[in-house]
Amino acid sequence: MFLVFFLVWVMLNGRWTVEIALFGVGIAGAMYAFICVFMDYSPAKDLRLAKKLPLALCYVYHLVAEIVKANLAMLPFLFSNETLPEPALVLFYADLKTDLARSVLANSITITPGTITVEQEDNAYCVHCFDKTMGEGLDTSIFVKLLKRMEE
Repeated sequence: MFLVFFLVWVMLNGRWTVEIALFGVGIAGAMYAFICVFMDYSPAKDLRLAKKLPLALCYVYHLVAEIVKANLAMLPFLFSNETLPEPALVLFYADLKTDLARSVLANSITITPGTITVEQEDNAYCVHCFDKTMGEGLDTSIFVKLLKRMEE
């Protein structure tokens, strides 16, 4: 978190000098101390987040790849009068423990073209798919597997 504070300081200044860097270290240190004392934050949380960073980057990579694939899958429906979609509502369950992981999964489905999370209650998801083929394998997707690993 200290590094995030420091990087925000540098970005907001718009240039790099020794004085800006020294002030940034001081201000970032003060803000880090503040959140440790008053917001129940600790360096242990930073270590846990740092351990999950590779999984989070892998998740983002797969999300971008799925968005590209979904865009390509939508092209025949958009540019052809002969290809008609078969919309479907797909119900599936994902065994995720935290609300954060559940909402990340629901939002990942929604930002992927052709699918919208209509309802999410606990581990049950209702997803509207532009075509029924887009809803296949949602419960065993790489997203669910990575989110389960991040929850450990």
